[in-house]
Amino acid sequence: MNDSQELAPAVASILRAAEARGDPDSKDGPVSVDARSLPDALSRAEADGRVPVIAEVKPTSPTTEGTREADPVELAEKMVEGGAAALSVLTEPDHFGGSPEALRRVREAVEVPVLRKDFVLDEAQLDAVEADAVLLIARFVGDDLPDLVAAAKERGFQPFVEVHDHDELTAAVDSGAELIGVNNRDLAQLEVDLGTFENVAPFAPEDATLIAESGISTPEDARRMREAGADGLLVGSAIMDGDVTENTRGLTQT
Repeated sequence: MNDSQELAPAVASILRAAEARGDPDSKDGPVSVDARSLPDALSRAEADGRVPVIAEVKPTSPTTEGTREADPVELAEKMVEGGAAALSVLTEPDHFGGSPEALRRVREAVEVPVLRKDFVLDEAQLDAVEADAVLLIARFVGDDLPDLVAAAKERGFQPFVEVHDHDELTAAVDSGAELIGVNNRDLAQLEVDLGTFENVAPFAPEDATLIAESGISTPEDARRMREAGADGLLVGSAIMDGDVTENTRGLTQT
């Protein structure tokens, strides 16, 4: 894992909390997941004439103000009603207000794939809850990435590896990841630049599924990322802020 001194204070705090949480109390051993295919869900949305959006159930975050108190299942169902191809559910409790239980309830209530978004640092943390895909952030796990990708696949998860630059993309590809998210947010300064995806995407393998993350707020942003090669868009705040169904529809029907 990279030195936390290189990270924005809010991000360093998140990592310290993830380390302090430790491993889940899993008496039954590793989970075994029968995953719904995220790439297939994105392809179906596109075939239906929708922009493939992964809508994020995010009660709060260090970069937003206030907390959304609505039931996560209600939010998830509204996002699917608005055309979301898949969902992302935060399970990080201290800074994002999420929980494994929220993800469990959402996945039981919807038929679309559900990505677990958290700050997984070791293999045991994969066993906190079943999901269809699990986020692994290349910058945070460093040299452990290949082992975590392999461990996720052994459990049936689809590893969703997040990168921010060319070196992290190379590490993701070398680890065997096929589902790759390019985060437009720089975790050192928390600044967002849509040009990040445009700079990194051309170097990805043609058979990778590429997701643009962060900073997608308008239909124009969505079109820009799609034109740059995004197979899907992960959108949180722009959907959570206001009428969730209409906000999702506004991006999926762009």
